[in-house]
Amino acid sequence: MPQVKERPKPFLFPEFCKGCGRCISACPKHCIAMGEEVNPMTGLVPVVLDLEQCNGCALCIDACPEPYGLQPTPAEVADFELQDPEKLFGLRHTEAPAPVDIPDEWIPLPACEPLVIKGNYAAAIGALLAGCRHFFGYPITPSTEGAELMAKFLPKLGGTYLQAVSEVATVNHMYGCGGAGLRCMTFTSGPGFSLMVEGISYMIGAEVPGVFVNIMRGGPGLGNIAPEQSDIKLACRGLGHGNTHAVVLTPSTPQEMLDLTLLAFDLAFKYRNPVIVLGDGYLGQMTGKVKLPPKMLKPGLPSWAVYGDEMHRKNLISSIDLDEHDLELHNLDINRKYEAMKSEARADLFMCEDAETVFVACGTPSRMAKGAVEDLRKEGIKAGLFRPLTVWPFPLPQLLPLLPRAQRIVVVEASPGQLRDELLLALSQEGISKYPRIESVTHMGGILPQQHEIMAAALGRQEALQEVHA
Repeated sequence: MPQVKERPKPFLFPEFCKGCGRCISACPKHCIAMGEEVNPMTGLVPVVLDLEQCNGCALCIDACPEPYGLQPTPAEVADFELQDPEKLFGLRHTEAPAPVDIPDEWIPLPACEPLVIKGNYAAAIGALLAGCRHFFGYPITPSTEGAELMAKFLPKLGGTYLQAVSEVATVNHMYGCGGAGLRCMTFTSGPGFSLMVEGISYMIGAEVPGVFVNIMRGGPGLGNIAPEQSDIKLACRGLGHGNTHAVVLTPSTPQEMLDLTLLAFDLAFKYRNPVIVLGDGYLGQMTGKVKLPPKMLKPGLPSWAVYGDEMHRKNLISSIDLDEHDLELHNLDINRKYEAMKSEARADLFMCEDAETVFVACGTPSRMAKGAVEDLRKEGIKAGLFRPLTVWPFPLPQLLPLLPRAQRIVVVEASPGQLRDELLLALSQEGISKYPRIESVTHMGGILPQQHEIMAAALGRQEALQEVHA
């Protein structure tokens, strides 16, 4: 007599059930009911099954809108549990040796006369000297000259230049290249940088290095192509959702465009994290004298790289942690790395030893502020310039010794207070509530603060102080 094969009964994945109740309506045997307990992994209330009367009709499975909600019970599984794919298959078996770091090598450069070049070109040359042989980008004014120089020289150096279809594609190319342990970069400006933020967040989460040179322009929206410090807030506080930070470097001369881009690659691989170089439309286009360093880098290969060869085949790079506990631990590790990054805070101090008026400025506006300090000193006014070379982390340790002597701080910037906000936030995070009065000289829309405006602000306050003393 033929035997009737028993039909499989439904099996519930609680993590995929959103409690819609469609299976309850579909079940003719009333084997399914609404649950009463919240699933801690989803925050939702899944249904509960009582399969004593179930005849395996599968109507509930057909009614379930979730692809992995209700499934036929696996024959060999009684207590099936979802697993993270990273942990599901264990380590990859290979006969290859454990990956090791292939160290970088510094190569001497022949002495040469200084170059007279644009800031964009200087940053591109700094990248080449830092061992960057992979460029991905999408043209955008006023940064395009940097990409043009990379397109000209990278093929001659055995490198790769790829003009991506968009800024979104650009940052994902960088994710893959940086994940392979290779040095890569892009040039962009505010609207393009905004489009890259999602990918930068992935790179931070997956601990992938890369260098982003952002030649800032007027905003918001498309704005214009004139110089503005419009992206300080975005670079310091807006690099994607969640727990994201990157070292943000702020050059003010073509020489510093080269030097700080060199430094950016060093920091990116030291911390396995993106690094941002913030120039502005004036600095990118401005021509200046640039002296090359005495050596250039021939990069090695880090042991963590997903390089594609046998030695590195066990490596895995991902920004996904499905388990909440694992993700929290990952964020704690990232926070420890951010604390270590604070040691990279840098600043340049000009005539600050006895300064009573301390100007705080970075990028191109700091050049105007420096000229104002020089002229104010000629008039007997004790002014100084504090110039952050990193706006994240903000170089508060270098600023604090100046505060007891300072009577006021004047922030000079081409933005509606974004640099001032970083200063105030740094002070508040350190619990510092007593500091001199903070004033601002600002312009927006591509207009830069002028030296006479900076001096007028200082002289006006100085006259008021003289009247009070009288």
